[in-house]
Amino acid sequence: MYFAALLARTEDGWEASDTELDDVETLSDLTDLAREVSEEDTVLVLIEQEDAWFGVVRVDGEEDPRIYVSDAAAAARSSYGEILLTDELLGREPGDDDADLDSLDLDGTEDGEPEDSEDEEDEETVSGEAVSHSPVGDRDILADLGVSEKELLALDEGDALSTIAEALGAAEVLETVR
Repeated sequence: MYFAALLARTEDGWEASDTELDDVETLSDLTDLAREVSEEDTVLVLIEQEDAWFGVVRVDGEEDPRIYVSDAAAAARSSYGEILLTDELLGREPGDDDADLDSLDLDGTEDGEPEDSEDEEDEETVSGEAVSHSPVGDRDILADLGVSEKELLALDEGDALSTIAEALGAAEVLETVR
């Protein structure tokens, strides 16, 4: 189950609204949705898939959106997560979706030897790309709002959005839209 909400910081404090992401297909669509709430104030888009991953998109006026995703591999399996996982966020070159067939190792080994890697359990293949089960994005996305990098990384997916809202002083307004 998914939950998505918009938190806008206004002169009077935080205002929350739940949002449907059914018509959102790209990060640009999501950014436009946030700017519809407020063109000048800070707007946070909070998205979670129950106990699997959460994401925060921060839109400050006309600046480019800042993104944080708690578990890239889990988010990559989600249609909403795929919106957040841009090539730039994953460290890929834009348009690198089509691999050069000459560079592919089609038998899964290098020089015929099986690859022993302890990291294999921490990665999944999504669209032919290895995606790690680690956080990606701007870890300082909420630092100026009271949630440090260390605190953000320590959040449990099950109650992360509530913890973030509490640190922002927006727990009550977020609960009204849950």
